[in-house]
Amino acid sequence: MVYVYAISSLTKNYIYVGMTKDVEARLVRHNKGREKTTKPYAPFRLIYTEVCANRVKARVREKYWKSGIGKQKLRDIRNQII
Repeated sequence: MVYVYAISSLTKNYIYVGMTKDVEARLVRHNKGREKTTKPYAPFRLIYTEVCANRVKARVREKYWKSGIGKQKLRDIRNQII
């Protein structure tokens, strides 16, 4: 199983989408600044997860969530949480 996840910065207007086999461990890495891409935007909170059967299907979903329509849906989810 592979998870597609989205995290939102608590301090800046930034949403990151990725995939992993361990969402909790990955979130910890993002929040500790151990990921180069997201380090300037830490800290984060998890706003979305999705389970996929394999890496290929997860990559397709990740690309969707990174698209314009997907990102807008993630912004809507984030704004409902706040």
